[in-house]
Amino acid sequence: MKGMDREKQLELYRTMWVIRRFEERCAQSYTAGKIAGYLHLYIGQEAVALGFISALKPGDYVVDSYRDHGHCIAMGTDPKLIMAELYGRATGVSKGKGGSMHLFDAEKGFLGGTGIVGGGIPIAAGVALASRYKESDAVVLCFFGDGAINQGVFHESLNMAALWKLPVIFICENNLYAMGTSLERSSAVTDLTVRAGGYGMECHRVDGMDIRKVYEVAQHVVQKARETKEPSFVEAICYRYVGHGAADPGTYRTKEEILEWRRRDPIAIYERCLIEEGILTEELAAKIQQEAQDIAREAMAFADQSPEPDPDSLYEDVYA
Repeated sequence: MKGMDREKQLELYRTMWVIRRFEERCAQSYTAGKIAGYLHLYIGQEAVALGFISALKPGDYVVDSYRDHGHCIAMGTDPKLIMAELYGRATGVSKGKGGSMHLFDAEKGFLGGTGIVGGGIPIAAGVALASRYKESDAVVLCFFGDGAINQGVFHESLNMAALWKLPVIFICENNLYAMGTSLERSSAVTDLTVRAGGYGMECHRVDGMDIRKVYEVAQHVVQKARETKEPSFVEAICYRYVGHGAADPGTYRTKEEILEWRRRDPIAIYERCLIEEGILTEELAAKIQQEAQDIAREAMAFADQSPEPDPDSLYEDVYA
């Protein structure tokens, strides 16, 4: 990967596996009744979050959607604190009050997920406006799904970002389904770069299953935002291997479709590239996978042992 040394590439590989194993453990915990409410897993989309976030530097920001575990891990938040939040424990990143859809880690620049479809888009534009106002070089990444494209705030925010020249990159993780509705049934124009391009900003479409391709685009748009303060839009074509939420059986998709996308697993694609280039061996790959498994188990154990929030904490942090 251009401009990235061997250790950084291996670290990306490790993090991909940590996200995958963490999400698998989340699914188990949800089934066991340890995680309440909604749970949206990131299995299959790991290359998008990591490809973009690896192009950032300290001081940049990420605003997310409700499918936010993978992005939070990619930003460097301890998986134990994330799992504790999913369990509703006081040690969680949001003190057990936010749950799966409302992870937050200001220290890492992760400004939160949101349970509202498209709800993070205007927030990201606002953070980018603050960056420009303060004459900072901070860049904002905004992640959302293809279903958010039809929300009014998407169009309002992109128009304002282009008009005011804000350093924000709008990243649509197009996994082909808005909940159970396919893109073809919800959008008259299925090339989403065409819709975003109407607001006069640079647009890209990238294979979201290949982290190297994602990183290449990310480097370009992040550098552009930092230098010119202009926004960009990226449509990352990807696929979630599980349902929209943990309780979704995904019967609107065929087994053949899922199998075809599994052949393009983003971790397997990256692993093959690293082995071919002599950066990774099969023995090291097995070791890294075991380490990721251990991290996920440790996160579950930490969450299990963490205390419930004090009832009085319900009234804390209500107002900024």
